[in-house]
Parts: sequence; structure tokens; C-alpha cells
Amino acid sequence: MLDFFARNRVATLCAVTVLAFLLIGAVAPGYLSLSTASVVMSNSLVLMSVALGTMLVILTRNIDVSSGSVLGLSAVVLGLMLNDGHSLGVAIIACLVTGAVAGLINGLLVTMLNVPSIIATLGTLGLFRGVMLILTGGNWIEELPQSLKGLAINGPLGISILTVVVVVALVVVGFCVRQTRFGRYFYAVGDNREASRHLGIPVKLVQIAAFVAAGILAAIAGMIFAAQIGFIPNQAGNGLELKAIAANVLGGVSLLGGTGTVPGIFVGVIFLTSIDSALVFLKIPAFWNDFIAGAVLLLVLLLDGRVRMAVDRAIRAKRYAVHHHGPSPTNIDQPDTSNPSNRDGASASRPQEAGE
Repeated sequence: MLDFFARNRVATLCAVTVLAFLLIGAVAPGYLSLSTASVVMSNSLVLMSVALGTMLVILTRNIDVSSGSVLGLSAVVLGLMLNDGHSLGVAIIACLVTGAVAGLINGLLVTMLNVPSIIATLGTLGLFRGVMLILTGGNWIEELPQSLKGLAINGPLGISILTVVVVVALVVVGFCVRQTRFGRYFYAVGDNREASRHLGIPVKLVQIAAFVAAGILAAIAGMIFAAQIGFIPNQAGNGLELKAIAANVLGGVSLLGGTGTVPGIFVGVIFLTSIDSALVFLKIPAFWNDFIAGAVLLLVLLLDGRVRMAVDRAIRAKRYAVHHHGPSPTNIDQPDTSNPSNRDGASASRPQEAGE
């Protein structure tokens, strides 16, 4: 059982999340309820969408730190078009196109100009944020129409249209990266880029596709953000990219590329969101949120790493003991004829003299 949890990051995080919920429920009766679960799920939608796109980029052994700015820029385009009288459908399409174009710019910088992804996206982080502020003049976008806000309202089943959109995105991305040939290219490129190129995999196209998909998912997050709060502040999306990367690391996505799953992203985001919700429920002052969330994140990662190291040592010790246990009794009297020095029938287990 310990070996299973040590090898499966998603299972470990699930267990830790359930334990955290139970402990908080014991301290604060009423926390363990369907309403709390609904709030956690609703609050996780923005981060879930951004983290999902970030995972695709990390799988290809790249990094994207501009997703928060892409979210803000896409949300601004959505809000401006709605306030200019365009229909909700047209505004949403413009929002998604904005995210796709932003992702394409990132992808081209990395693949065509060979700029390291961390440098490229650090540059576009400021670029997209600057365009956002130019479009708004540094002002907030308010008085968004009810048609947009209605997307965040829970329906008869207790879920909103936006929840359905994110769940569909999780299922589609999970299916594509696991069940389609092009989707599996993401893992291959992240695992060994040169080998993938020799095998005929379109490495640059895969990387561009990852950045474009991340941009579209960040745009979806921008739409969710605007619908949930009803306005768009000029700092929308600030710092969200770092939280998305943290959710990926928690969910078992390797920053070295080639490793990660959609279920891991889901559990990682739910874990981080549940911490924030618990702090609110426990009436802890808001200025403690970042400190406690960061401390818990570090604690989980450190404990997880220590447990995995301990289990690995135990497994290696077990294998060493088996390998050096010596010949089995059934083989002691049988000479080793494969070795010329033993063809006279001498025991193969005779200790080797010094200097032999």
C-alpha cells in the first residue's frame, strides 16, 4: 500500500485532500457539505482552466508564465465587445481568438526564433499586460451584461454552464493526450525532443499546438473570471500563472516534460482551492491566505518527496538483498559449464582468492 501511494502522486494527493477535508470538518462542523463542495468546484474553475493549458506546455518541456496576462487580455476583449453592443456569441469568439493568437505568438517565439520558453513568456507577460492596460486606459470594465453573468449561475442540478465547459475541456484534453496519436506526441516531445524529431514527429508543430491550446484555455478562464465577478479589474489574472504551475507540480506533472495527467491537474487544483475555501470558512484573516497556502504546499511537497525517497531506498535494498543472496540450494551441486574455469566440476560458489 505504501509503495502504491509513493508511486502514484494523484493517489497521494487525493488521500491528503480527503484528510484535510476531514480535519477541517472536525474543527468546523458544517464544512463537510454539498454546498461547500459546490463552492470549491466553482472557485476552482478559473485556475483549473489555466492549469490545464499550462500542463500541455509543460508536457513538451516548456514553461508558460504569461497565462495570467493572456487571461486578462482575453477578458478585456470580451468585456469591451460586450459593452460596445456586440452579441455574447461574437464576444466569446473574439475572446477565444485573442487567447489563440497570444498562444501562437508564444509558440512562434519558442520554435521559430529559438527563444527559451521562460524568457519568451516573461516578455509576453509584460507585453500582453501592457496591451490590456492600453485598451482599457487603466480603468476597470464594469456593467457587464446579464447574459454573461448568467453563465456562472448554477442551474437546477447545482452546476453552471461554465462548470460544464471546464469539465468538457478536461475530458477532451484527457482523451486527446492519451488516446490520439497527435496527443501522445506531447509526451514524446517532452521526453526526448531529438529522438522525436528522428522518428518523424513534427516537434515544432506540437510545441506551437501546446502554446495555442494554453492560450485558448486561458481565454476560457478569462471568460469564467468575468462572468463570476461581473466586472474586469485592470489586474485580472495577476500571479495566476504561478499558482497554475504549483497545481501542476502537486498533480505530478514533471517540469522536465513528458510526465503528467489530467486527473492529477484536477486533484491539484481542488487541493489548492480547498485550502483557500477552508481559510475563509475558518474565518482566518485574508492576509494569512498566501502564507498558509504556500506553507501547506511546501509541506505536502516535502513530505511527498521524503516518502518517495524512503520507499525507493527500501525497494533498492530489497533488490540488492535478493541479488546478493547467493545461489539457491538446488543449484549448489550443479557445476557451471558455461564458464571454462568450472568445467572440471569445481563449485562455482568457491570464494575467489586474492589475486585470481
